[in-house]
Amino acid sequence: MPFTITAVSATQRNMANYSVLLVAALIVISVPVVTLFILAPLVRASRANKVKLEPYECGVPASSYAFDHRFSVRYFLIAVLFIIFDVETVFLFPWAIRFKQLGWFGAVEMAVFLAILLIGYFYAWKRKVLSWV
Repeated sequence: MPFTITAVSATQRNMANYSVLLVAALIVISVPVVTLFILAPLVRASRANKVKLEPYECGVPASSYAFDHRFSVRYFLIAVLFIIFDVETVFLFPWAIRFKQLGWFGAVEMAVFLAILLIGYFYAWKRKVLSWV
């Protein structure tokens, strides 16, 4: 039987690249599905009783329940502002890496970005959102 070489078209090669992505996507989707719907019911404690439903505080009886007092709205405002400014400053790192390639265009764009950030920060400061009490 002679050895023959079969020609592979460019379309088949490109689709072969996507098949790896398809397999990875199937694995990523199947792991949470298998964990939540197959493994969790097998492992979890399914019979709830009074002792299992009590909150655990290092062996000390609970002094109060979580729903008996309210948190100030300022706590949540501080948390949201922290997340907003923290996420926004993450954009500084890619800019710093590509600073020389971006040139003056990148510098002006980052100056506008930082100006918008500072305006938001001073607005929050002026409205006294950053004070605890």
